Amino acid sequence: MKSSEIIPIKTSHLFSILDDLLIQLLKSLTEDKWNTRTVAKKWVVKDIASHLLDGNLRGLSFSRDRYFGEKPENINSYSDLVDFLNQLNMTWTNATKRLSPTVLIELLESTGKQYSAHLQTLDPFEDAIFSVDWAGEETSLNWFHVAREYTEKFLHQQQIRNAVGKQALFTKELFHPFISTFMYALPHTYRNVSAQKGTIVTLVVKTEIGGKWSIIKREDNWEFIESFDTEPNATVKINPDDAWLLFSKGITPDEAKQKVQILGDEKLGEIALNIVAVMA
Repeated sequence: MKSSEIIPIKTSHLFSILDDLLIQLLKSLTEDKWNTRTVAKKWVVKDIASHLLDGNLRGLSFSRDRYFGEKPENINSYSDLVDFLNQLNMTWTNATKRLSPTVLIELLESTGKQYSAHLQTLDPFEDAIFSVDWAGEETSLNWFHVAREYTEKFLHQQQIRNAVGKQALFTKELFHPFISTFMYALPHTYRNVSAQKGTIVTLVVKTEIGGKWSIIKREDNWEFIESFDTEPNATVKINPDDAWLLFSKGITPDEAKQKVQILGDEKLGEIALNIVAVMA
């Protein structure tokens, strides 16, 4: 069996599709739409476009060129790392305020093609240059790193679409890999939850573009389980439009409680609403 046939979540072929949709979207925006506030709180549409460009450039520099530039110092915790990344993001978006939308589009188009081509050269089962911290991993494989990069591109384009009232990226081809990658944060979210061995929690993202994921309590950890004979102790059902917002901190768990359906142990199920599949 070829390695490409057993990649848990295949995303490398989707980058060019997302990038083409992004360029079409940005070219359609009027001047006032570029300044529309988004669910990313401090960012308007132009800031998110700038951040996507930063992702391409940093990705090429780190992964292709092995050039790291600014290196974090005194990173002793996850929150320290998040603070460092937030600082990088802020300095970049502030600097690129002087760039026109036309220049941003041109740079996104050229760097997106380069970054997409580079990611397809990576061996999916070699260790990635960075781990996926929000999944609790100290070392990640390239396929997961690439999938995480895909969620970044999907999420930020979706934030723009949400802000300007354009059609969401809600097709099975694009949304299902995105939400499937986010679900790798589910066991990590329950890592400190005490429960009887064999306790099962199921999370359902509704409609044909979503899916169902279940975790089980083992002796010392929670892990995914494909099939089981008993009813889950808690089942959480959420709509796709709420899921992408909730798991990227676009809405709060308290806001989500009014939108989701929880069957069985409500307190146990509510913990799933704390999934955060972004560095935040």
